[in-house]
Amino acid sequence: MTVWLLGYAALGVFGGFVAGLFGVGGGLAIVPLLVMLFAAQGFSVEHTLHLALGTAMAGIMFTSVSSMRAHHAHGAVRWDIVKVFAPGLVAGTFGGSLLVGLIPTRPLVVIFTAIVCYAAASMLLDRKPRPHRQLPGPLGLFLVAGGIGLVSSLVAAGGGFLSIPFMVFCNVRIHQAVGTSAALGFPIALAGAAGYVASGLAATGLPPGSVGYIYVPALLGVVLMSVLVAPYGARLAHRLPVRRLKGAFGIFLTLMAVHMLYGLLA
Repeated sequence: MTVWLLGYAALGVFGGFVAGLFGVGGGLAIVPLLVMLFAAQGFSVEHTLHLALGTAMAGIMFTSVSSMRAHHAHGAVRWDIVKVFAPGLVAGTFGGSLLVGLIPTRPLVVIFTAIVCYAAASMLLDRKPRPHRQLPGPLGLFLVAGGIGLVSSLVAAGGGFLSIPFMVFCNVRIHQAVGTSAALGFPIALAGAAGYVASGLAATGLPPGSVGYIYVPALLGVVLMSVLVAPYGARLAHRLPVRRLKGAFGIFLTLMAVHMLYGLLA
């Protein structure tokens, strides 16, 4: 178990840095790697991806707070957006995390890969929004947030891979979009973790140490290091030029999508 805990801690370093740098919660970064670690430990193939998703979602609760504090210190969190977005995110995420327990592993991987590819393309293409385009009103933001929360729960992400492109599309500055996304990660993760616990309580064949679809030993190892490292990623984000930050975010998402697609085909 000690060897696996070290592996989870190393994964936390990587996930925490990515969470701070891109404001994505870190879930997208660590889900494929958690799948590999769980498979190496001989966990049931039927539950491996579900456990990785649930564990990653629970970890975002902690990394998002650490990342948000660092971005807030730079004045990059749009709390007016957070206030309106949060209720829709909670509703969409909780519903999606209950739904995910009903989806078999292979279709779930296809959904994961398709969503990540879309988000990567939207950032790499770097299409310029019209100068007059603004964020929609409260109802529009609530509906958009609900959709982002639903999708985020299916891929165990803090929502940044969709909320950042959406905010940039509405002429929110990229650094503010990243900082605001970091703050939005907490309500997504809280609702998502609750849903993954609920949807996994009836599952059989889960490894010891599981609470629903959350594997506690992995959660502890990842969180311990990710919380410490996330502020360093956030500091680097505010030193990078806008175009370079968007390009790096798109490349990161592309690599995650390719890895998951390769795993599906293999």
